[in-house]
Amino acid sequence: MTTTAPTQPPLSPEDQAADRAALVARAAELRPLVRQHSARTEADRRVPQEVIDALADAGLFKTAVPRRYGGHEAGVKAMLDVSAQVAEGDGSTAWVVTLVNVCAWMTGLFPQQAQDDVFGANPDARVSGVLAPTSTTRKVEGGWRVTGRWYYNSGSLHADWAVLGVPLTDEAGEAVDQSLVLIPVPEMTIEDTWFVAGMKGSGSNCLVAEDVFVPEHRVVSVPAAIEGNYPTERGGEEPLYRSAFVPILSLVLAGPQLGLGRAALEIVRGKAGRKPISYTFFDAQSESVTFQNQIAQAAMMIDTAHLHTYRAAADIEQAAARGEYPDTLIRSRVRADTACAIENVTKAIDVLLYAHGAGSFADVNPLQRIWRDSAVAARHAVTLPAVSYEVYGKALLNLDEKITPLV
Repeated sequence: MTTTAPTQPPLSPEDQAADRAALVARAAELRPLVRQHSARTEADRRVPQEVIDALADAGLFKTAVPRRYGGHEAGVKAMLDVSAQVAEGDGSTAWVVTLVNVCAWMTGLFPQQAQDDVFGANPDARVSGVLAPTSTTRKVEGGWRVTGRWYYNSGSLHADWAVLGVPLTDEAGEAVDQSLVLIPVPEMTIEDTWFVAGMKGSGSNCLVAEDVFVPEHRVVSVPAAIEGNYPTERGGEEPLYRSAFVPILSLVLAGPQLGLGRAALEIVRGKAGRKPISYTFFDAQSESVTFQNQIAQAAMMIDTAHLHTYRAAADIEQAAARGEYPDTLIRSRVRADTACAIENVTKAIDVLLYAHGAGSFADVNPLQRIWRDSAVAARHAVTLPAVSYEVYGKALLNLDEKITPLV
């Protein structure tokens, strides 16, 4: 039975901070379990059910679910920190947590009726998603019939719903808008297509819909959303769901990278006191000034990544709290901050691999999986540095030329 969630009184800043701190602490407590299953996650190409259940029991999939439905309605910094804690245990698991949480946030932008369909019917519902409109639609009474194939749908193996990109058409069959729609996963099929070098366990497979009906209330216009015009009736009282669209979609993807960078640094530091440097007189890597410099360099890069992501998170959260939508310059800078953070983590991991040595690539060494997971995730189209820096550069120079609508 679907129910409409009542309005919740806002938490005080102190209670909000305490709730978010407790959420991040629970994510940290699950790191050993996540790490214990990391090899199996990769081998099975999916997160084991016992790990999914533990994450769900800890409330991690409710990080961005509205409090009206029993969620935490936590901000983007909390989303980053939760993902990073999980990523210290396993990158694929953190990627699933990240995408489920950001798709829950997107669901919070839909009209109340659509939110009730998802979270009112099941407060524990999980949502996956793909923004690309790789589909077709046909206008019918009360909504649209949708047919499509969406790659690569991270977390789809563990999702109840999916938020998916579609081109909207009118009665004449002409495209009139690009939109996001909410579709129950059981109404679609999943094609096993995710065979990759890293993030193997994210289950980023292809969702397939064949003539599925989507009612009008489960539709959000993407161009309108990019400008901060959301159909949710609760945006005025819930700052998280009036936050900037593209900045959140891009920034959250840095969360797993932060944890992967920290995990790599921890492994290399932990072995430095007893691991010799081959073909030198050093009995321990820690005795080498060159190694010391490499560790410092990598640590500073990882710190830089955190500073950029936290600045971007503050830009998003503070604007939402003021009831303002960030201008193009700030939104562009968030994209650049995200790219800079991810770029610094991948470079830091590279430095750490050189410092640790060829043993980094042994199958039994988690460093090689961290390296592959980070490298694959860093190539996500929404966070590519070449695009993000150009977007920011044009904004800094007040140039109107656009290379992407996603700003």
